[in-house]
Amino acid sequence: MKALQIRRSAGRLGMARVASAWSTAGAARVSPLQHRAIDDPQLPGPGWHRVHTHLAGICGSDVALVEGTASTYFDDWVSFPFVPGHEVVGRLDDGTRVVLEPVLGHAARGATPPWPDAAPGDGDDYAHLATGPLEPGIQTGFCCSTGGGWAPWFVAHETQLHPVPTGMTDERAVLVEPLAAGIHAALLTWPAIAATSAPVVAVLGAGTMGLAAVAGLRRYVPGVRIVVGARYAHQRDLARDLGADEAIAPDDLTRAVRRMVGCHVIGDHLSSGAHAVIDAVGSSESIAACLPITRPRGRLVLLGMPAEVTVDLTGLWHRETEIKGAYTYGTEHLPDGTTRRTFDLALETADAIRAERLLSATYRLTDHVDAIAHAATAGRRGAVKIAFDLREDT
Repeated sequence: MKALQIRRSAGRLGMARVASAWSTAGAARVSPLQHRAIDDPQLPGPGWHRVHTHLAGICGSDVALVEGTASTYFDDWVSFPFVPGHEVVGRLDDGTRVVLEPVLGHAARGATPPWPDAAPGDGDDYAHLATGPLEPGIQTGFCCSTGGGWAPWFVAHETQLHPVPTGMTDERAVLVEPLAAGIHAALLTWPAIAATSAPVVAVLGAGTMGLAAVAGLRRYVPGVRIVVGARYAHQRDLARDLGADEAIAPDDLTRAVRRMVGCHVIGDHLSSGAHAVIDAVGSSESIAACLPITRPRGRLVLLGMPAEVTVDLTGLWHRETEIKGAYTYGTEHLPDGTTRRTFDLALETADAIRAERLLSATYRLTDHVDAIAHAATAGRRGAVKIAFDLREDT
């Protein structure tokens, strides 16, 4: 079959990095990502299924791969050549429609789960991600043994698959994975605000992930007041519609937080600040903007994936601020004391917010240069989520 595949190529990676300074489309044309014939992935053993892709989203980490700007941290956690694509809705050979929970967890790799009924992303030892019968890979879409969603079909373990409810469209279901990541980040704010009445949470960035975090905060974190810094007008409108109390331009976020909590400004920092802040951008600039508005002994949740950053951490030290990474999803501890799988929450949320309205455009695999360029510039083009549509290919 023909798929979009990334092969290890230092030359193409360097050309993409240089070209990305001018345009993502230029980077996509010379990047290691190419539309080519590939070997069909094989079922690794019992419990594995073929998934025929319907829709597969393009996320920020995918764009970073194409532009050659992804962190080298992942070099030892992926295996080449691999087919990207981890935001997927598709169907099994028997016709069952499923969404993919892409983390290649213990069960998928033949290891013992950390506890019965653990989600693929649960546990505190990542050795299984680089060992066992599969080639290394943090997720489907980064592992040469499984393939990925940017292909007509790939293979997935039964523990990664969630049936799509009757009546849920593909366009709604393809948003479940990013919603799960946003909900996970939203719930990570709870330890910092649980003992506070009317806590304030600020969110910087309102692309797909920032909006998903807003939806998760409003739906699962009780009593929270949400203020969002969003660059574009359509993002601010969506943030308000999903439950934000205020949505303003990023430059106005400090002023809005100060007004909501009632505090002073001392130099570049608020004397107090938001009880928790979610950085849905992931850059030196965004982290530097979030730290001064996080109150002393508050929590900054990194939802956007940072690479190499340069940030003055003196304020973090002085204010005893906690920085918490928000990688994917798993089993959540909800404020009411119950536990639930993040993907179950995301499936419910996708219906509740009519998530298909966040899907702005779809492309064929053969138009991947235009698709990735659109995803990289989605905000300024009035878009949110861009995806590949492979329904005619499957």
